[in-house]
Amino acid sequence: MTTHVPGNPVELPTVAAGGVPATTVLSTADGAVVKRTVLPCGARVLTEAMPGQRSASIGCWVGVGSRDETRGHFGSTHFLEHLLFKGTERRDAMDIASAFDAVGGEANAATGKEHTTYYARVLDSDLPMAIDVVTDMVTSAVLDDDDFTSEREVILEELAMNDDDPGDVAHEKFAELVLGQHPLARPIGGTPETIRAVGRDDVWAHYREHYQPSTLVFTAAGGLDHDEVVTTVQRELDRAAGDLGEAAPRPRRVSGQVEGGLERGQALVVDRQTEQAHVLLGTTGITATDERRFTLSVLNAVLGGGMSSRLFQEVREKRGLAYSVYSFNANYADSGYVGLYAGCSPAKAPQVAELMLAELVKLGETPLEAEELGRGIGQLTGGLVLGLEDSGSRMNRLGKAELTHGQFLDVDTVLARIRAVTAEQVQAMAVDLLARPRSVTVVGPFDDDSAFTGVVR
Repeated sequence: MTTHVPGNPVELPTVAAGGVPATTVLSTADGAVVKRTVLPCGARVLTEAMPGQRSASIGCWVGVGSRDETRGHFGSTHFLEHLLFKGTERRDAMDIASAFDAVGGEANAATGKEHTTYYARVLDSDLPMAIDVVTDMVTSAVLDDDDFTSEREVILEELAMNDDDPGDVAHEKFAELVLGQHPLARPIGGTPETIRAVGRDDVWAHYREHYQPSTLVFTAAGGLDHDEVVTTVQRELDRAAGDLGEAAPRPRRVSGQVEGGLERGQALVVDRQTEQAHVLLGTTGITATDERRFTLSVLNAVLGGGMSSRLFQEVREKRGLAYSVYSFNANYADSGYVGLYAGCSPAKAPQVAELMLAELVKLGETPLEAEELGRGIGQLTGGLVLGLEDSGSRMNRLGKAELTHGQFLDVDTVLARIRAVTAEQVQAMAVDLLARPRSVTVVGPFDDDSAFTGVVR
Protein backbone atom coordinates (compact mmCIF):
# COMPACT_ATOMS: atom_id res chain seq x y z
CA MET A 1 0.00 0.00 0.00
CA THR A 2 1.45 3.36 -1.07
CA THR A 3 0.20 6.75 0.12
CA HIS A 4 1.06 10.03 -1.56
CA VAL A 5 1.25 12.94 0.84
CA PRO A 6 0.87 16.44 -0.63
CA GLY A 7 2.63 19.44 0.86
CA ASN A 8 5.12 19.82 3.67
CA PRO A 9 5.91 19.18 6.46
CA VAL A 10 4.98 15.50 6.47
CA GLU A 11 4.45 14.01 9.91
CA LEU A 12 6.12 10.63 10.49
CA PRO A 13 3.98 8.72 13.01
CA THR A 14 5.33 5.62 14.75
CA VAL A 15 2.42 3.26 14.13
CA ALA A 16 2.06 -0.44 13.41
CA ALA A 17 1.92 -1.43 9.77
CA GLY A 18 -0.84 -3.98 10.29
CA GLY A 19 1.02 -6.87 8.68
CA VAL A 20 1.64 -5.12 5.36
CA PRO A 21 4.55 -2.82 4.56
CA ALA A 22 3.03 0.67 4.51
CA THR A 23 4.74 3.06 2.09
CA THR A 24 4.36 6.83 1.95
CA VAL A 25 5.72 9.12 -0.75
CA LEU A 26 7.07 12.05 1.27
CA SER A 27 8.40 14.30 -1.47
CA THR A 28 9.16 14.59 -5.17
CA ALA A 29 10.90 17.97 -4.93
CA ASP A 30 14.03 18.83 -6.99
CA GLY A 31 13.71 15.61 -9.02
CA ALA A 32 14.43 13.33 -6.07
CA VAL A 33 11.77 10.97 -4.76
CA VAL A 34 11.59 10.41 -1.01
CA LYS A 35 9.67 7.39 0.28
CA ARG A 36 9.10 5.86 3.71
CA THR A 37 8.01 2.30 4.48
CA VAL A 38 7.08 0.89 7.87
CA LEU A 39 7.70 -2.87 7.92
CA PRO A 40 5.42 -5.20 9.90
CA CYS A 41 8.25 -5.83 12.40
CA GLY A 42 8.43 -2.12 13.19
CA ALA A 43 11.63 -1.34 11.28
CA ARG A 44 11.42 1.79 9.13
CA VAL A 45 12.98 2.33 5.70
CA LEU A 46 13.39 5.79 4.19
CA THR A 47 15.03 6.41 0.82
CA GLU A 48 15.75 9.30 -1.48
CA ALA A 49 16.26 8.29 -5.10
CA MET A 50 18.64 10.71 -6.82
CA PRO A 51 18.45 10.35 -10.63
CA GLY A 52 21.83 10.12 -12.33
CA GLN A 53 23.76 9.14 -9.18
CA ARG A 54 26.08 6.15 -9.57
CA SER A 55 26.70 5.84 -5.83
CA ALA A 56 24.46 5.21 -2.85
CA SER A 57 24.73 5.69 0.91
CA ILE A 58 23.03 3.39 3.40
CA GLY A 59 22.67 3.94 7.12
CA CYS A 60 21.19 1.88 9.90
CA TRP A 61 20.14 4.08 12.81
CA VAL A 62 19.41 2.93 16.34
CA GLY A 63 17.59 5.35 18.58
CA VAL A 64 19.95 4.94 21.51
CA GLY A 65 22.78 7.23 22.54
CA SER A 66 24.97 7.99 25.50
CA ARG A 67 22.11 9.73 27.32
CA ASP A 68 20.17 6.43 27.48
CA GLU A 69 22.78 4.50 29.42
CA THR A 70 21.94 3.44 32.95
CA ARG A 71 24.30 3.08 35.86
CA GLY A 72 26.60 0.11 35.26
CA HIS A 73 26.19 0.50 31.48
CA PHE A 74 27.91 3.87 31.04
CA GLY A 75 30.07 3.74 27.91
CA SER A 76 28.16 0.76 26.45
CA THR A 77 26.77 2.64 23.46
CA HIS A 78 30.18 3.72 22.21
CA PHE A 79 31.59 0.29 23.08
CA LEU A 80 29.01 -1.31 20.80
CA GLU A 81 29.92 1.00 17.95
CA HIS A 82 33.39 -0.60 18.03
CA LEU A 83 32.32 -4.17 18.73
CA LEU A 84 29.81 -4.49 15.91
CA PHE A 85 32.70 -4.29 13.44
CA LYS A 86 34.46 -7.22 15.15
CA GLY A 87 32.25 -9.96 13.82
CA THR A 88 28.86 -11.67 13.52
CA GLU A 89 27.69 -15.25 13.28
CA ARG A 90 28.35 -15.10 9.52
CA ARG A 91 31.37 -12.81 9.27
CA ASP A 92 34.56 -12.02 11.16
CA ALA A 93 36.15 -8.56 11.29
CA MET A 94 38.22 -9.20 8.16
CA ASP A 95 35.14 -10.27 6.20
CA ILE A 96 33.38 -7.03 7.12
CA ALA A 97 36.35 -4.84 6.22
CA SER A 98 37.17 -6.63 2.97
CA ALA A 99 33.55 -6.55 1.77
CA PHE A 100 33.77 -2.77 1.39
CA ASP A 101 37.44 -2.58 0.39
CA ALA A 102 36.82 -5.01 -2.46
CA VAL A 103 34.35 -2.62 -4.11
CA GLY A 104 36.08 0.67 -3.27
CA GLY A 105 33.46 1.55 -0.72
CA GLU A 106 33.70 2.88 2.79
CA ALA A 107 31.96 2.00 6.04
CA ASN A 108 31.97 3.56 9.46
CA ALA A 109 29.82 4.32 12.48
CA ALA A 110 29.09 7.23 14.79
CA THR A 111 27.78 7.35 18.34
CA GLY A 112 25.81 10.38 19.40
CA LYS A 113 24.04 11.51 22.51
CA GLU A 114 20.66 10.36 21.18
CA HIS A 115 21.33 7.84 18.41
CA THR A 116 23.95 5.56 16.87
CA THR A 117 24.51 5.16 13.13
CA TYR A 118 26.23 2.46 11.09
CA TYR A 119 26.70 3.60 7.51
CA ALA A 120 28.37 2.85 4.20
CA ARG A 121 28.83 4.45 0.80
CA VAL A 122 29.23 2.26 -2.28
CA LEU A 123 28.48 2.10 -5.99
CA ASP A 124 24.78 1.79 -6.69
CA SER A 125 25.27 -1.79 -7.93
CA ASP A 126 26.84 -2.75 -4.58
CA LEU A 127 24.03 -1.39 -2.41
CA PRO A 128 22.46 -4.84 -1.75
CA MET A 129 25.81 -6.03 -0.42
CA ALA A 130 26.14 -2.99 1.82
CA ILE A 131 22.64 -3.50 3.23
CA ASP A 132 23.45 -7.16 3.87
CA VAL A 133 26.68 -6.42 5.77
CA VAL A 134 25.35 -3.48 7.78
CA THR A 135 22.17 -5.35 8.75
CA ASP A 136 24.20 -8.41 9.72
CA MET A 137 26.47 -6.28 11.94
CA VAL A 138 23.58 -4.56 13.69
CA THR A 139 21.39 -7.62 14.26
CA SER A 140 23.82 -10.51 14.68
CA ALA A 141 26.91 -9.32 16.55
CA VAL A 142 28.53 -11.98 18.77
CA LEU A 143 30.57 -9.75 21.14
CA ASP A 144 33.34 -12.31 21.54
CA ASP A 145 35.15 -12.17 24.91
CA ASP A 146 38.60 -11.79 23.36
CA ASP A 147 37.37 -9.07 21.02
CA PHE A 148 35.77 -7.30 23.96
CA THR A 149 39.02 -7.31 25.90
CA SER A 150 41.14 -6.04 23.01
CA GLU A 151 38.63 -3.40 21.96
CA ARG A 152 38.48 -2.05 25.49
CA GLU A 153 42.16 -1.13 25.07
CA VAL A 154 41.45 0.49 21.71
CA ILE A 155 38.71 2.65 23.24
CA LEU A 156 40.97 3.65 26.13
CA GLU A 157 43.57 4.75 23.58
CA GLU A 158 40.90 6.75 21.75
CA LEU A 159 39.88 8.49 24.97
CA ALA A 160 43.55 9.20 25.77
CA MET A 161 43.99 10.72 22.31
CA ASN A 162 40.98 12.98 22.86
CA ASP A 163 42.28 13.98 26.28
CA ASP A 164 45.57 15.05 24.68
CA ASP A 165 43.65 17.54 22.52
CA PRO A 166 42.87 20.60 24.65
CA GLY A 167 40.21 21.73 22.19
CA ASP A 168 38.34 18.46 22.61
CA VAL A 169 38.67 18.73 26.38
CA ALA A 170 37.27 22.26 26.31
CA HIS A 171 34.20 21.25 24.29
CA GLU A 172 33.49 18.21 26.46
CA LYS A 173 33.86 20.12 29.72
CA PHE A 174 31.73 22.94 28.35
CA ALA A 175 28.83 20.58 27.61
CA GLU A 176 29.12 19.06 31.07
CA LEU A 177 29.17 22.49 32.70
CA VAL A 178 26.25 24.02 30.81
CA LEU A 179 23.95 20.98 30.94
CA GLY A 180 24.62 20.24 34.59
CA GLN A 181 22.91 17.05 35.79
CA HIS A 182 21.10 16.38 32.51
CA PRO A 183 21.99 12.96 30.98
CA LEU A 184 23.07 14.81 27.83
CA ALA A 185 25.98 16.20 29.82
CA ARG A 186 27.70 12.81 29.94
CA PRO A 187 30.55 12.30 27.44
CA ILE A 188 29.54 10.25 24.42
CA GLY A 189 32.53 7.93 24.56
CA GLY A 190 32.36 7.33 28.27
CA THR A 191 35.33 7.91 30.55
CA PRO A 192 38.37 5.70 31.24
CA GLU A 193 36.73 4.76 34.54
CA THR A 194 33.41 3.68 33.01
CA ILE A 195 35.08 1.84 30.13
CA ARG A 196 37.25 -0.12 32.56
CA ALA A 197 34.25 -0.84 34.80
CA VAL A 198 31.71 -2.01 32.20
CA GLY A 199 31.69 -5.74 31.54
CA ARG A 200 30.96 -7.78 28.46
CA ASP A 201 27.63 -8.96 29.93
CA ASP A 202 26.64 -5.35 30.62
CA VAL A 203 27.30 -4.34 27.03
CA TRP A 204 25.50 -7.46 25.78
CA ALA A 205 22.44 -6.58 27.87
CA HIS A 206 22.52 -3.04 26.45
CA TYR A 207 22.73 -4.49 22.94
CA ARG A 208 19.83 -6.91 23.39
CA GLU A 209 17.61 -4.22 24.90
CA HIS A 210 18.10 -1.55 22.29
CA TYR A 211 19.04 -3.32 19.04
CA GLN A 212 15.63 -4.75 18.13
CA PRO A 213 13.87 -4.55 14.73
CA SER A 214 11.34 -2.06 16.10
CA THR A 215 14.18 0.35 17.03
CA LEU A 216 15.92 0.25 13.64
CA VAL A 217 15.68 2.92 10.97
CA PHE A 218 17.27 2.27 7.58
CA THR A 219 17.95 5.30 5.40
CA ALA A 220 19.45 5.29 1.93
CA ALA A 221 20.06 7.91 -0.74
CA GLY A 222 21.55 7.96 -4.22
CA GLY A 223 21.12 5.70 -7.21
CA LEU A 224 18.51 3.29 -5.88
CA ASP A 225 15.00 1.91 -6.15
CA HIS A 226 12.94 2.18 -2.97
CA ASP A 227 11.11 -1.11 -3.38
CA GLU A 228 14.36 -2.97 -3.95
CA VAL A 229 15.87 -1.45 -0.80
CA VAL A 230 12.78 -2.43 1.23
CA THR A 231 12.89 -5.98 -0.13
CA THR A 232 16.60 -6.30 0.68
CA VAL A 233 16.19 -4.94 4.21
CA GLN A 234 13.26 -7.28 4.87
CA ARG A 235 15.20 -10.27 3.54
CA GLU A 236 18.24 -9.53 5.69
CA LEU A 237 16.14 -8.97 8.82
CA ASP A 238 14.38 -12.28 8.18
CA ARG A 239 17.70 -14.05 7.73
CA ALA A 240 19.01 -12.60 11.00
CA ALA A 241 15.98 -13.09 13.22
CA GLY A 242 13.71 -15.57 11.51
CA ASP A 243 10.02 -14.97 12.19
CA LEU A 244 10.03 -11.35 13.29
CA GLY A 245 6.35 -11.10 14.06
CA GLU A 246 4.52 -7.78 14.10
CA ALA A 247 5.38 -4.77 16.21
CA ALA A 248 4.98 -1.03 16.17
CA PRO A 249 8.12 1.06 15.77
CA ARG A 250 9.52 2.12 19.11
CA PRO A 251 8.18 5.62 19.81
CA ARG A 252 10.68 8.41 19.34
CA ARG A 253 11.70 10.58 22.24
CA VAL A 254 9.17 12.94 23.73
CA SER A 255 10.17 16.42 22.71
CA GLY A 256 9.86 19.52 24.85
CA GLN A 257 12.13 21.63 26.99
CA VAL A 258 13.27 20.02 30.23
CA GLU A 259 15.20 21.98 32.78
CA GLY A 260 18.50 20.27 33.32
CA GLY A 261 21.17 22.93 33.09
CA LEU A 262 22.63 25.19 35.71
CA GLU A 263 20.49 27.58 37.72
CA ARG A 264 23.38 30.02 37.65
CA GLY A 265 26.35 30.24 35.33
CA GLN A 266 29.77 29.04 36.38
CA ALA A 267 33.39 29.41 35.34
CA LEU A 268 35.51 26.29 34.94
CA VAL A 269 39.25 26.35 34.34
CA VAL A 270 41.18 23.21 33.38
CA ASP A 271 44.84 23.89 34.08
CA ARG A 272 46.95 22.67 31.13
CA GLN A 273 50.40 23.91 30.14
CA THR A 274 49.37 24.75 26.59
CA GLU A 275 50.60 27.41 24.16
CA GLN A 276 47.00 28.44 23.51
CA ALA A 277 44.03 28.94 25.78
CA HIS A 278 40.80 27.36 24.56
CA VAL A 279 37.86 29.51 25.61
CA LEU A 280 34.21 28.45 25.40
CA LEU A 281 31.41 30.77 26.46
CA GLY A 282 27.73 29.89 26.26
CA THR A 283 24.45 28.74 27.69
CA THR A 284 21.58 26.30 27.22
CA GLY A 285 19.88 26.39 23.83
CA ILE A 286 16.63 25.17 22.34
CA THR A 287 15.28 21.75 21.44
CA ALA A 288 15.62 20.07 18.06
CA THR A 289 11.92 20.53 17.27
CA ASP A 290 11.63 24.15 18.45
CA GLU A 291 10.27 26.27 15.58
CA ARG A 292 12.92 28.87 16.44
CA ARG A 293 15.68 26.53 15.31
CA PHE A 294 15.79 28.30 11.94
CA THR A 295 16.17 31.64 13.71
CA LEU A 296 18.96 30.25 15.88
CA SER A 297 20.72 28.95 12.77
CA VAL A 298 20.66 32.43 11.23
CA LEU A 299 21.90 33.96 14.49
CA ASN A 300 24.75 31.44 14.56
CA ALA A 301 25.71 32.21 10.96
CA VAL A 302 25.81 35.95 11.65
CA LEU A 303 27.58 35.63 15.00
CA GLY A 304 30.27 33.07 14.22
CA GLY A 305 29.47 31.01 11.15
CA GLY A 306 32.02 32.21 8.64
CA MET A 307 34.77 34.67 7.69
CA SER A 308 32.32 37.57 7.48
CA SER A 309 30.76 36.75 10.87
CA ARG A 310 30.94 39.20 13.75
CA LEU A 311 33.24 37.05 15.86
CA PHE A 312 35.68 36.42 13.02
CA GLN A 313 35.78 40.06 12.01
CA GLU A 314 36.06 41.51 15.51
CA VAL A 315 38.36 38.98 17.19
CA ARG A 316 40.57 37.88 14.30
CA GLU A 317 40.47 40.41 11.48
CA LYS A 318 40.37 43.67 13.45
CA ARG A 319 42.38 42.68 16.52
CA GLY A 320 44.41 39.62 15.54
CA LEU A 321 43.66 37.91 18.84
CA ALA A 322 42.82 34.40 17.56
CA TYR A 323 43.26 32.14 14.58
CA SER A 324 40.17 29.98 15.21
CA VAL A 325 36.99 31.68 16.43
CA TYR A 326 33.41 30.61 15.80
CA SER A 327 29.99 29.90 17.33
CA PHE A 328 27.88 26.74 17.30
CA ASN A 329 24.70 25.19 18.64
CA ALA A 330 23.61 21.64 19.43
CA ASN A 331 19.92 20.72 19.69
CA TYR A 332 18.39 17.59 21.23
CA ALA A 333 14.93 16.29 22.09
CA ASP A 334 14.58 18.16 25.36
CA SER A 335 17.59 20.45 25.67
CA GLY A 336 20.51 21.95 23.84
CA TYR A 337 23.35 24.41 24.16
CA VAL A 338 24.91 27.36 22.36
CA GLY A 339 28.62 28.12 22.46
CA LEU A 340 31.19 30.68 21.32
CA TYR A 341 34.76 29.40 20.92
CA ALA A 342 38.19 30.96 20.47
CA GLY A 343 41.74 29.64 20.67
CA CYS A 344 44.13 32.42 21.69
CA SER A 345 47.18 33.39 23.70
CA PRO A 346 46.60 32.72 27.40
CA ALA A 347 47.39 36.36 28.18
CA LYS A 348 44.61 37.48 25.83
CA ALA A 349 41.99 34.94 26.92
CA PRO A 350 40.07 37.18 29.37
CA GLN A 351 39.88 39.94 26.75
CA VAL A 352 38.70 37.50 24.07
CA ALA A 353 35.98 36.15 26.37
CA GLU A 354 34.73 39.70 26.96
CA LEU A 355 34.77 40.46 23.22
CA MET A 356 32.81 37.32 22.36
CA LEU A 357 30.15 38.19 24.94
CA ALA A 358 30.01 41.77 23.67
CA GLU A 359 29.17 40.59 20.15
CA LEU A 360 26.27 38.50 21.44
CA VAL A 361 25.06 41.46 23.51
CA LYS A 362 25.09 43.68 20.40
CA LEU A 363 22.82 41.20 18.61
CA GLY A 364 20.34 41.57 21.45
CA GLU A 365 20.49 45.36 21.45
CA THR A 366 19.97 46.22 17.78
CA PRO A 367 18.17 44.40 14.93
CA LEU A 368 20.37 43.27 12.07
CA GLU A 369 20.71 45.43 9.00
CA ALA A 370 19.14 43.93 5.88
CA GLU A 371 22.51 43.27 4.23
CA GLU A 372 23.89 41.32 7.20
CA LEU A 373 20.67 39.37 7.65
CA GLY A 374 20.66 38.48 3.96
CA ARG A 375 24.28 37.35 4.13
CA GLY A 376 23.54 35.03 7.06
CA ILE A 377 20.51 33.58 5.33
CA GLY A 378 22.44 33.15 2.10
CA GLN A 379 25.23 31.32 3.88
CA LEU A 380 22.75 28.83 5.33
CA THR A 381 20.68 28.28 2.20
CA GLY A 382 23.69 27.94 -0.07
CA GLY A 383 25.43 25.58 2.32
CA LEU A 384 22.30 23.46 2.63
CA VAL A 385 21.83 23.01 -1.10
CA LEU A 386 25.52 22.38 -1.79
CA GLY A 387 25.68 19.85 1.03
CA LEU A 388 22.78 17.90 -0.40
CA GLU A 389 24.73 17.13 -3.57
CA ASP A 390 26.28 14.33 -1.50
CA SER A 391 24.25 11.15 -0.98
CA GLY A 392 25.60 10.77 2.54
CA SER A 393 24.15 14.14 3.55
CA ARG A 394 20.76 13.17 2.22
CA MET A 395 20.92 9.82 3.97
CA ASN A 396 21.70 11.61 7.24
CA ARG A 397 18.86 14.06 6.71
CA LEU A 398 16.38 11.18 6.46
CA GLY A 399 17.63 9.60 9.68
CA LYS A 400 17.30 12.83 11.62
CA ALA A 401 13.84 13.46 10.20
CA GLU A 402 12.68 10.05 11.43
CA LEU A 403 14.40 9.89 14.81
CA THR A 404 14.75 13.52 15.86
CA HIS A 405 12.17 15.76 14.22
CA GLY A 406 9.30 13.35 13.62
CA GLN A 407 8.53 15.09 10.34
CA PHE A 408 10.05 15.42 6.89
CA LEU A 409 10.66 18.83 5.34
CA ASP A 410 11.66 18.95 1.69
CA VAL A 411 14.47 21.24 0.60
CA ASP A 412 12.17 23.97 -0.69
CA THR A 413 10.29 24.10 2.62
CA VAL A 414 13.49 24.34 4.65
CA LEU A 415 14.80 27.10 2.38
CA ALA A 416 11.52 29.00 2.73
CA ARG A 417 11.64 28.78 6.53
CA ILE A 418 15.21 30.04 6.66
CA ARG A 419 14.41 32.91 4.29
CA ALA A 420 11.39 33.85 6.42
CA VAL A 421 13.57 34.63 9.45
CA THR A 422 13.44 38.34 10.35
CA ALA A 423 15.92 40.67 12.03
CA GLU A 424 13.50 41.07 14.93
CA GLN A 425 13.37 37.30 15.45
CA VAL A 426 17.17 37.09 15.55
CA GLN A 427 17.29 39.92 18.06
CA ALA A 428 14.65 38.22 20.25
CA MET A 429 16.63 34.98 20.12
CA ALA A 430 19.76 36.79 21.28
CA VAL A 431 17.84 38.42 24.13
CA ASP A 432 16.52 34.98 25.15
CA LEU A 433 20.03 33.49 25.21
CA LEU A 434 21.43 36.43 27.16
CA ALA A 435 18.77 36.00 29.85
CA ARG A 436 19.87 32.42 30.57
CA PRO A 437 22.60 31.28 32.98
CA ARG A 438 25.88 31.86 31.15
CA SER A 439 29.03 29.81 31.75
CA VAL A 440 32.62 29.80 30.54
CA THR A 441 35.09 26.94 30.21
CA VAL A 442 38.80 27.58 29.67
CA VAL A 443 41.57 25.07 29.07
CA GLY A 444 45.02 26.56 29.48
CA PRO A 445 47.77 27.55 31.93
CA PHE A 446 45.59 29.15 34.63
CA ASP A 447 45.62 28.56 38.37
CA ASP A 448 42.04 29.71 38.96
CA ASP A 449 38.93 31.13 37.28
CA SER A 450 39.18 34.68 38.66
CA ALA A 451 40.01 36.22 35.27
CA PHE A 452 36.84 34.85 33.67
CA THR A 453 34.06 35.33 36.21
CA GLY A 454 33.14 38.69 34.63
CA VAL A 455 31.44 36.96 31.68
CA VAL A 456 29.46 34.57 33.86
CA ARG A 457 25.81 35.27 34.53
